[in-house]
Amino acid sequence: MSRASIPVIDPVELTRDLIRIPSVTPADEGAMDVLERRLTTLGFTCRRLAFEGPGGTGDHARIENLYARRGTAAPNLCFAGHTDVVPAGPSDQWSSQPFEAEVRDGVLYGRGAVDMKGGIAAWVAAVSRVLAEGEVPGSLSFLITGDEEGPALHGTKRVVEALAAEGEVIDACVVGEPSSSQQLGDMIKVGRRGSLNSWITVHGKQGHVAYPERAANPAPVIARLMTRLNDHVLDDGYEGFPPSNLEITTIDVGNPATNIIPAQARARLNIRFNPSHTGDALIDWLNREAGAVQAETGLRIELEHLCSGNAFLTEPGPFVEAVQDAVEAVLGRRPEASTTGGTSDARFIRALCPVLELGLVGQTMHQIDERVPVAELEALTAVYRRVIETVFERL
Repeated sequence: MSRASIPVIDPVELTRDLIRIPSVTPADEGAMDVLERRLTTLGFTCRRLAFEGPGGTGDHARIENLYARRGTAAPNLCFAGHTDVVPAGPSDQWSSQPFEAEVRDGVLYGRGAVDMKGGIAAWVAAVSRVLAEGEVPGSLSFLITGDEEGPALHGTKRVVEALAAEGEVIDACVVGEPSSSQQLGDMIKVGRRGSLNSWITVHGKQGHVAYPERAANPAPVIARLMTRLNDHVLDDGYEGFPPSNLEITTIDVGNPATNIIPAQARARLNIRFNPSHTGDALIDWLNREAGAVQAETGLRIELEHLCSGNAFLTEPGPFVEAVQDAVEAVLGRRPEASTTGGTSDARFIRALCPVLELGLVGQTMHQIDERVPVAELEALTAVYRRVIETVFERL
């Protein structure tokens, strides 16, 4: 493809086109089609990878994913992101409709503007500007999913597994999550804590409160176990990470009566853990603790677990430094390398290559009136362009 045939893409217009697609997870509604058409005009070979299976609430989901690559040579620099968005909430509370993509006073409003259709559009625009000037000394690729804001069972995780099985090599990856804290480019994410959810059920025996000898009350047993877990210090931190934390998110017996001992008591907890632990090791610990309380009380305790990803850290090196240098060259500030925040799809991509996150300021993500200044989209495009150029110089 000649330089003359490369269209220079406007990041603001592409962001608006994507926002106008109400791709509330897990629905795609044509968002991948919009992106695929733009990438095809830039000379990318696009592959759609759709996966089906049960969703996080047991319902059946079909997830659209896209892997696009331009070139066959190494190194292969990948951009990863997601076109699915969280629900908009009450539309009458928005200053403009959440999927209209209105620009007002130099600010673009809409669900996904920050998280993360704006980031995707900025990288596509940056790629178009790089290619309009000439070829890159390697390959460029995109890994885009429609299952990041949901349970993330049939999105990036399965695409990474498929690419690894095929022997596809990705040398480095930038995830376009809104990593900036207060100012564009003030922070990149080079690691994330792992996340483990656990569902705990204590099985007792229902009965009348006046005759406790005829019943087996699960409420004090769940309280004992939760206290035991909550009081345990998981660790004192890990270099570059805060201490791991266990948070009890609900304790419930579902008992509306005042004179009935309930038959069951349930609880749910989440552990955000640093590299001191693995999900499997924490599951073993939880099972042992529950087993001890079960032995002490005689009531059966049942546990279910879901580890959505282990902790990871991309160590300092040429890739991280190249990205920091590029941001500093364009914006005049050097981003802090951070591991704060929740989880992202970087936890899956780390199985293929070094990965970090660089994107817009995340102050309004998931909020009513999610928005991004138009000038910030243009600035991120300039940053991404310099990132592409600098990474290819260093890798």
